Amino acid sequence: MNYDHLLTSPPGVRFNAAGRANVMVWAPKASRMYIALGKSSQMLPLNPDVYGFWTLQTDELMPGDPYWFVIEDGDPLPDPATLFQADGVHGASTVFDVTAFEWTDGSWKNKALNEYIIYELHIGTFTEEGTFEAAEKRLDYLVGLGINAIEIMPVSQFAGDRNWGYDGVFPYSVQNTYGGPEALQQFVDACHRKGIAVILDIVYNHLGPEGNVLGKFGPYFTDKYHTPWGDAINFDDAWSDGVRHYFVQNALMWFRDFHIDALRLDAVHAIKDFSPKHILQEIREQTNALTGQTGRPHYLIVEMDLNDTRFIKPTEAGGYGMDAQWIDEFHHALRVSSGQDRTGYYSDFEPITSLAKSYRDAYVYDGIYSEHRKRKFGMKAEGFPGYQFIVFSQNHDHVGNRMLGERTSQLVSFEMQKLLVGAVFVSPFLPLLFMGEEFGETNPFQYFVSHTDKELAQAVREGRKREFAAFHMEGEAPDPVSDATFRQSKLQWDLCEKEPHRSLLDYYKKLIVLKKTHPALTNYDRDALAVDSFEEKQLIRVQRVSQGHHVVAILNFSKSPQEALLPSEHLVWHKLLASSEPEWGGMHIIAEQHTPGAITVPPESFTLFGNIIDS
Repeated sequence: MNYDHLLTSPPGVRFNAAGRANVMVWAPKASRMYIALGKSSQMLPLNPDVYGFWTLQTDELMPGDPYWFVIEDGDPLPDPATLFQADGVHGASTVFDVTAFEWTDGSWKNKALNEYIIYELHIGTFTEEGTFEAAEKRLDYLVGLGINAIEIMPVSQFAGDRNWGYDGVFPYSVQNTYGGPEALQQFVDACHRKGIAVILDIVYNHLGPEGNVLGKFGPYFTDKYHTPWGDAINFDDAWSDGVRHYFVQNALMWFRDFHIDALRLDAVHAIKDFSPKHILQEIREQTNALTGQTGRPHYLIVEMDLNDTRFIKPTEAGGYGMDAQWIDEFHHALRVSSGQDRTGYYSDFEPITSLAKSYRDAYVYDGIYSEHRKRKFGMKAEGFPGYQFIVFSQNHDHVGNRMLGERTSQLVSFEMQKLLVGAVFVSPFLPLLFMGEEFGETNPFQYFVSHTDKELAQAVREGRKREFAAFHMEGEAPDPVSDATFRQSKLQWDLCEKEPHRSLLDYYKKLIVLKKTHPALTNYDRDALAVDSFEEKQLIRVQRVSQGHHVVAILNFSKSPQEALLPSEHLVWHKLLASSEPEWGGMHIIAEQHTPGAITVPPESFTLFGNIIDS
């Protein structure tokens, strides 16, 4: 039986060149399938096709029309591949012509991955309005900051109007309260005009609970495996070909129809697939095929906690072919080096020594024993360039998964904030910022949902309490269902004009300029790195070399002045940046030039020197 023509077509309602609607839905166990037209109340029967697909070509559907699917004599259900849920997850699907948008980004060329300076944002809290349209008005600010790639937290339709996005139930649909699919297209088009690449965070390891109808259409889920957040997606059990088609076509849709430049795939360690070809590898191969057709490169970035290079290894070498991965372990080592609590999974990390190891090896746990896990963990990451690893001093998870959602600005001193971001940018890895950190946002970023099911809402509250028990935290967590929890997580843009926030923002801008322009900092050869750690001083010295250029960074995590050595290779070292100086809201001035030998650096400071290597 040949069904290749179906597995290369997107599901849902799409329009052909003649303007007719092509309808396709996968329901392999149904005996009858109908599409119910919301405007006329007509019930059009779909035609059974091979392998459980149902299809129809019709003139009865037009953009903007509401519609439902009806399985046999059941209740009307939204389209599993709906592009727009104008009335939320419980309403009818709305016909949307995803090809109708008039793009103006024909000259846009995706940047090389090693050029990305990434800024993670949540559409609902990035602005007061919480829409794509409002976010577009902040693009000039991001350009001025030096950002050239933004990562948008998930926007697939979820229940209610506020959510982190990881409870989405319609992977093809764009959240109605953010503006819907056309607003996302407009936003991406605007980003490209400004020279900004767009990364979209997507979730292929589970679906949210409220409004989730996929299981009513077919075996999208399996009880062979379990995830912490819900039923596992069926990527390798009976009928999994139809499920794999659904998710592969979803990834291609974001690239092809929304001009997304890269996808960040959430928690891929929770994707269980023992097929001969892993679903990630299939997505990689299909993405490459799309690039061959369009000429536009697209990147695949994964979040995972396995310390397994198989994910970022090329497919021809037996890997899954992902372009890059997040490294939580760099964050954990950086956090404990700054003096923050070592509770929960942070207990596995030593101040200074773990951070120095992550600088050198990317993974802290690369085959060594983990006390937290009670077993050996990870593998060596040798031979992989630094741009395949993304690092950060904070992100949505490590802020929002704290009980009170405190940002770094509320946990460490102003001077330490500057040191932490300096530590990120001097690394041989790709940097990522979390919205608002660049001006020291003081509002928390807390976990929030808007489930309308009261029992589900209470289950979320109880689940948060259990999670924090592992960190031995006392007190009450903010109510994740409360609108107030959501509203107090919004950015306060007026802080940018106040001190010390303005000085911090200027410091970030300077650091980003150096990251983009200094040859030693744009080099992602991990072998061109030397790291020395001094645990008793709480100090790290990082050296980077490239193209005849040499930089030395002194990271003093202690609360006292510390002595460090500038290498003797050169006669003079030039100051490139010193976080302690008054220009950046500090109190200590560092001389413009220094000879090799001892130098005293201020407490909680990041000091960067440079020199041209003698030929």
